[in-house]
Formats: sequence, C-alpha cells, structure tokens
Amino acid sequence: MWRQAPPARQLNGVAHDTRAIQPGALFVALRGTRTDGHAFLGQAFALGAAGALVARDARLPETLPGPLLVVDSPLAALGRIAAGHRLTLTGTVVTGVTGSVGKTTVKELLAAMLASAGPTARSRGNWNNDLGLPLSLLAVESTDRAAVLEVGISHPGEMAPLAALLRPDWAVISTIAPVHIEFFKNVEVIAREKAALFETLSGRGAAILDIDGEWAATLARCASERVVTISRRDRTAHYVGAPPARPGEPASVCETSSGERFAFHAPLPGDHHVTNALLAIAAARGQGLAWPQIEAGLAAFVAPHMRWEQLDVGGVTVINDAYNANPLSMGAALRTFAETPVAGGRWLVLGDMLELGAQGNAMHEEIGRQAAAGPWAGLIALGPLAARLAAGARAAGARFPVLECASHAAAAQALAGRVRPGDAVLLKASRGMKLEEVLVAFRIAKSEQ
Repeated sequence: MWRQAPPARQLNGVAHDTRAIQPGALFVALRGTRTDGHAFLGQAFALGAAGALVARDARLPETLPGPLLVVDSPLAALGRIAAGHRLTLTGTVVTGVTGSVGKTTVKELLAAMLASAGPTARSRGNWNNDLGLPLSLLAVESTDRAAVLEVGISHPGEMAPLAALLRPDWAVISTIAPVHIEFFKNVEVIAREKAALFETLSGRGAAILDIDGEWAATLARCASERVVTISRRDRTAHYVGAPPARPGEPASVCETSSGERFAFHAPLPGDHHVTNALLAIAAARGQGLAWPQIEAGLAAFVAPHMRWEQLDVGGVTVINDAYNANPLSMGAALRTFAETPVAGGRWLVLGDMLELGAQGNAMHEEIGRQAAAGPWAGLIALGPLAARLAAGARAAGARFPVLECASHAAAAQALAGRVRPGDAVLLKASRGMKLEEVLVAFRIAKSEQ
C-alpha cells in the first residue's frame, strides 16, 4: 500500500540508482552488500522521483520525503511490475538471448539489425539478472517495434522465473560452455538450465539454435515452438554459414528456404563471431528483415566495452578483451590473436578464470598447454589460478618467457620493460580480476619511459 498519498502524476520510469533518476521516476530502494537504497530516499525525491518502492521492515525517516509504496520485497515487487508491463507490449516483438558465451554480442548484433527496420529496445550492457532484466523490460516502450533482451544466470533455478517474466516471442541460445560451473554439476546441467528460455516461447516466433553445438539436441528438445537452425557444417540447417576463404575476405550465409546467399564481414575477429553473426542473422530474417537492413545493422554494430577493444599505447597495440573469460572464450581469444596480423611480437597478459570450482586448476593448466604452442613473444600470468596456467605452459615446453606477477602494477611494469613499438598485447581474464587496471598502469609506465 502507499504510505502517504499516491503520486500526483503518472510514473514515467524506474531507477534503483539515484544517479539515473529522471523526474517522475519510481525509485526502487534495494539493499546491497555495501549500501542500502533506503538511505537515499531523500536524495531520490530531491532529484525528482515521484515515488519510491520500499521494504516493509526498513527503518524509514519520521518525516516521509514523498509517496512510498511499501512491500515485503522491493526486488520481487519490481519483477511483478515488469511482468505487468510485459503484458502491455502486444505490438512489440520481444527476443530473449541467453547462452554461456557470446550472448551480449548476439544481443547487440540483433538489436543493431532490427533497429534498421524501426525503434528497437535492448538491454543496457549486460542487465540480464533478476534485477537487470526487469529494469530492461520496463525500459521497453509500447512504440518499440522490437526489443532484444539478454537473460543471464549463475546458479541453478534462476532461468525459469526470468524466462517466465520475459515471455519471449523469439529466443536465441548462443554457445554453451563451463561458465559458472562452480555452481552446477556439469555442462549438461547448464544447457538444461539455459533451455528454459525455449520452453516459454509465446507462439509468435521461434527458437534460434546452432546445431553444431555440443548441446544442440538437449536444447532443441526443450523448444515449445519451431526451431530455426544455423550451422557451419550441416547443409540441412535453415542458415548455412561459410567462414572467410582468406583473412580479410567476407564470410557468407545461405538461406536454404530461398537459396539466397549473403556475404558479410563479422564485426569482430574470430570464427566464433561468425557464429554469433549467423545467430543474429537467422533471428533478423525470421522477423522479416531484408538483406540490406541486415547489412546496415552489421555496419552500425558497436562492440561492447572491453570486448576485443583495440587501443594504441605508444606504438603498442593493446587488445582489451578483459570483460570476462572462461576456458572456451580464452581458447578462442588465443586462436584469434595468433591469426591477428602484427608487425612485432605478440604478448599475452592472462588472469584467472573464475567460478570454475574444483575444475579450476585443471582448466587453467589446459589453457597453459594450449598457449605453449602459440607464436607468443611472452606470457604474463596474474593471479593464483593463472599461476597454474603458467605452470601448464612451462610443462608443455613453452619456448617463450613465462612470467608470474602478483599485482596489476607488477604486470604492467613487466610488460612495459619488454614490449616495443609494433608489438601487440592481449589482455584476457574474468571480470573479477579487473585486468583493465593493467592497461591503466601500463599507460602510465609507458609515459614515464
């Protein structure tokens, strides 16, 4: 119930951070590990909030700063509000995107394509959990032709309620891999968890699936509606892709129903991004886009921050791919970097891959063994798990320097003392390692040389 009179004006948005409040918004007071949103109620109303969603057991000020909607759980209430809003979006085609790796790239690619045909909403960044998805859904307007929203999980049981909230018309599942496997029995359980997104399709669209993937059959069995397939090998797929014949040349896709062939350049390097583009193309064609609109979307795509982001630091090319990492994406990054044209040497700065549970040491050692065969000028390992990666590289006979560093600053100093103009550096680790701090320290070290 409202404590104090309900807002005098219609609410026009939702925010859980006072830095994002717009006049007329509903402020959602959430408790976090470090802060409690209830402490910012006065600030929220001063910034123009029209009302606030608060917990029944919160200690509220004696003088209420404005209309408060009191509930048992603001987070749960936010989800119910978002579910109600979803029911009003009868004219918007909603696509849900999940997977272990590549889901943000697929989401951004598809949104860029659909935007060429009309107003398209998309998740901000990776707002994809029990907080981010409701906020993303509430940002979709009834005038939007389409919406592309990411759905992410890290624990068993999380996908079903998120999928039920989203009720997608179309659903895309990218590559399944041992991400967050610390919390799952095995990768098959991850695949079944992700497949819950296919089970909630509305009946207006289809499931988009890469049948080359190891868990394709598991995912397909869970689809409640028709399945549209992509493949790089199976000519019976709805969309059959072919990689570039030579570096710099376009990839291509054949639409088997029409026989039409479309050549395109994947917006990011690496074969895995050709697959990501194929998933987005299949979803876009299913939603009625013409090839020129898809081409326009590919041209408009902007890679998310810290995903193969290339920078020049004193003549050294730094590839910041430090948004996240797991064994599959780490291996793909190494292969792509090995094929990247470089005038000088290629350096690796690799950090821990987190949330791998009991398999963590073995998986890091395996990546080290893979790296040992690469064309590297050197490897710098940062973190206790990355030390196992370094050990794996040495055990496999690496013929390049393998260094272990205890801090971001030490890694930056080690790098600055060895690289030369024309060299290239790859930064890759899980988000919790904050490997981009090596880049910050490296810039400073290079400027002081």
